[in-house]
Amino acid sequence: MTFDPNKPYNELLKLPPKKDLETKNILKHTISAARVLSELKGATGKIPNPDILINSIVLQEAKSSSAIENIVTTNDQLYKTLAAKSNSKDPVAKEVVRYREALWNGFTELKKRNVLVTNLFIKIFQTIKDTDAGIRKTPGTKLINTKDEVIYTPPEGEAIIRDLLSNLESYIHNTEDNVDPLIKAAVIHYQFESIHPFTDGNGRTGRIILILYFILTGHLNFPVLYLSKYIIENKNDYYKLLRAVTEKQEWEPLILYILDGIEKTSKSTIDLINKIDSSLKKTIDKVRDDQQSPVPKEVIELIYEQPYCKAEFITNRGISARKAAERYLKELERLKIIRPEKVGKEVLYINIELFNILSRK
Repeated sequence: MTFDPNKPYNELLKLPPKKDLETKNILKHTISAARVLSELKGATGKIPNPDILINSIVLQEAKSSSAIENIVTTNDQLYKTLAAKSNSKDPVAKEVVRYREALWNGFTELKKRNVLVTNLFIKIFQTIKDTDAGIRKTPGTKLINTKDEVIYTPPEGEAIIRDLLSNLESYIHNTEDNVDPLIKAAVIHYQFESIHPFTDGNGRTGRIILILYFILTGHLNFPVLYLSKYIIENKNDYYKLLRAVTEKQEWEPLILYILDGIEKTSKSTIDLINKIDSSLKKTIDKVRDDQQSPVPKEVIELIYEQPYCKAEFITNRGISARKAAERYLKELERLKIIRPEKVGKEVLYINIELFNILSRK
């Protein structure tokens, strides 16, 4: 039947798609994307403490993913919100930080149960939006463009939505269909966004699911694929290609778009990891070579977990007592590795080079 953006799309087709997804062109790009994604997986092993990746790179993903939904904050405000005890009053920064929390919680849950299911999708959404709400139960959800035009009305009715999500779960975990996981990733992403199971936050939830899917399939060990930056830079194409699948079942352009995003994003993230790794090693050497600076290596690694640090972080990690922690930070300040900044009633220390590396992304 003819697609009408003003009517609930209860006719959304269940998976798998009836079209051939493994065209010659798609398979060629799949090989290329898989190779670079494998390089990214290897690059994550270069840094001894995975929290450095989880916090530094994931915060960039959180910021970019939220920016797609026009939730924009500065790097500085974002990092202060994460580090300051006073908790920033900036609701935008808080929402971005909740995305990071949702991704981390989703990753932790996936490592426990190794499944991507509706209940996990709901938990991710609830964390992002700081809500107890679940699957949409009432009608009226519509996607509207900048011209106030309705471009899509997702399926309505909780039973219909849950049935579609159940079908999506089955598709995610079907390993007997022999479809390459990178190709399936594009299909999974389209289907979730088309189901649009929540009143808000579907885009961010869907992008977290996509990253977690690569953990599930073994393509990544940590959720560090910085994919939202690519979508921001190609936002118009993204929505146009989603629409083409809905209206015409044109899968190939969308799959190629996602594969291109995986490849380019993997290269960009590898570059970011290399810069963080190089900066960390340089800082360790600088502190070691300075005879006045008996700062433990654990403290140096800690200041690379996120751009802002404070004495409390060091004591909470069990590295040292409060006075020693303050002394370490003063030593790093003397070496111009960090600089103090007053936020509310407390003093935070910014890792100058790490902040600059992340701000350039």
